Amino acid sequence: MLDPKLLRESPDLVRAAIAKKHLEVDLDAVVALDSRWRSLLTEVEAMRAQSKAVNGEMAKLPKGSPEFIAKVGEMKALKVGAKAKEDELKETEAAWQQAMMELPNLPHESVPEGKTGDDNVVHATHGDVTAVSADAKPHWEIPGFENAFDFPRGSKVTGAGFPFYIGDGAKLVRALLHMFLDHAGEAGYVEVNPPIFVNAASATATGQLPDKEGQMYETVGDHLYAVPTAEVPLTNFFRDEIIDAADLPVMRCAYTPCFRREAGSYGKDVRGLNRLHQFDKVELLKWVHPSTSYTELDALRGDAERLLQKLELPYRVLLMCGGDLGFAQAKKYDLEVWSAGQQRWLEVSSCSNFESFQARRARIRYRAGEAKPELVHTLNGSGLAVPRVLAALLENNLQADGSVKLPAALVPYFGRDTVSFG
Repeated sequence: MLDPKLLRESPDLVRAAIAKKHLEVDLDAVVALDSRWRSLLTEVEAMRAQSKAVNGEMAKLPKGSPEFIAKVGEMKALKVGAKAKEDELKETEAAWQQAMMELPNLPHESVPEGKTGDDNVVHATHGDVTAVSADAKPHWEIPGFENAFDFPRGSKVTGAGFPFYIGDGAKLVRALLHMFLDHAGEAGYVEVNPPIFVNAASATATGQLPDKEGQMYETVGDHLYAVPTAEVPLTNFFRDEIIDAADLPVMRCAYTPCFRREAGSYGKDVRGLNRLHQFDKVELLKWVHPSTSYTELDALRGDAERLLQKLELPYRVLLMCGGDLGFAQAKKYDLEVWSAGQQRWLEVSSCSNFESFQARRARIRYRAGEAKPELVHTLNGSGLAVPRVLAALLENNLQADGSVKLPAALVPYFGRDTVSFG
């Protein structure tokens, strides 16, 4: 959530920043609601003070006297007026809170202008996209692919986008996750095994609500949400808490299955492992001091990049433009690996700084000594998402005989340096 003080003091700055995200927001209506709420609050507080004053005057009068009876009448009239005004205040405050929740985070000044993904800026590249297998082909065309990744039976059991991983397919997923978690631990992240269902308050704190209702799976009855990413339960670990400033930055990582409805997805983007409704991912998360959050963002991105380097995957880093930023993000980098078989880039990680946006919604603060508590900044990034990493590994390392040669860093986790599905 945005700082209400910023909205009151610099509405034009907020308006320009939201415009950079190319979102349509009726900011004037929010400002008017805020003004009305504050005006009503002043009126209610004045009426309460007046009631208190009349009550004090009554206490000094003889009970049953004409003056006392008159004050009783005055008191009753004040209570009726105050009740109506307090009801109006409560209704207006609820509308104001909802309006504030629907305002997106403001992009950092370093975020480039742009409306769509075509306007994102290539921040860096690593590796040679031509130094991959000459035998590369789309991973779903690799001989025996269906033996290790069974989409038809997954569709039968659940639906499209829920494949079975079998034998070496399952073992590859486990090997990658083990590697990712080990790397995160070496980088200083404490591993957490979080719940994979969250309540609405948790989804609201991180910005999934109100924004991505249509992308999440919701349980009937309990109204819990299957996690779209471990970011949601991890961030909420400190909801309504104060962290000792000396403990910052706090760094956590978690593996979870992730669940996304991916409404509206179609075409080549959904072939094979490219886009699934359930997938495995390791998430990196930091709670940091505001003064260091962008240095910490670069460090977090570096942690994700080093995994791609160990896996010997060519990749590029995109700095997302304003129009391609998410609702809650202030700045975001995407890491994309080169898919030699598909001849395209596949996103495998997003590394984001939310500044105080999530912390204000979740009321996560830090305090140094006896100082007043202040909001932390939250950051997160994928370290990494498995399916597209696996797709690129299979395609880029495909040999002429249909086997796949695995990078040296993965061999200790998998147990062999090649895998064949045929």
